[in-house]
Amino acid sequence: MPAPPNLVWGSVAVWGVALLVALWAGWLDLRFRRIPNWLTVSGFALGLALNAGLSGWEGLRSGLEGAGIGLGVLLIPVIMRGIGAGDLKLMGSLGAILGPWKLVDVLFVSIMIAGIMAVIEIVRKRRVKETLSNLGVLVRAFATFGLGAREGIVTLDNPASLRLPFGVATAVAMVIVAFAKSSLLTF
Repeated sequence: MPAPPNLVWGSVAVWGVALLVALWAGWLDLRFRRIPNWLTVSGFALGLALNAGLSGWEGLRSGLEGAGIGLGVLLIPVIMRGIGAGDLKLMGSLGAILGPWKLVDVLFVSIMIAGIMAVIEIVRKRRVKETLSNLGVLVRAFATFGLGAREGIVTLDNPASLRLPFGVATAVAMVIVAFAKSSLLTF
């Protein structure tokens, strides 16, 4: 039995808005290395309004849960200065638009793509040995709750550290997940 037309168009609207926000953020992150608040806050508000309009209180709750998951999962990497706050706010915004279950797919694929981007960049810049050394510092700091770790060696504050635009990984992930979900809907 096919889905009701309003459910299909609602799903298209949700994925379309999420794609628009993610692609715009990815382009801005690639070009300027920033994801501005006006985009993330607007996406958050639009996502909550869209979900509330489509599903009432249940949609609003779903949007808030998605935003909470997006913000919660990336909060520790932001506190540790591993990623920027714009990336955190982007994931919260996408969570408000997509809800918790769709966001988990996008978040997982984003992390995988960011990892692939990091490996490519490490090899390209010939920093494998340095990266493995830094990984040892991180593991040691994690195991000892930060006691004895060299201050600031593996953070965004270190000018020598590699920087990757996580917004680009998120934009690519949105395209992949949206395409995969739309392909599944047609079969």
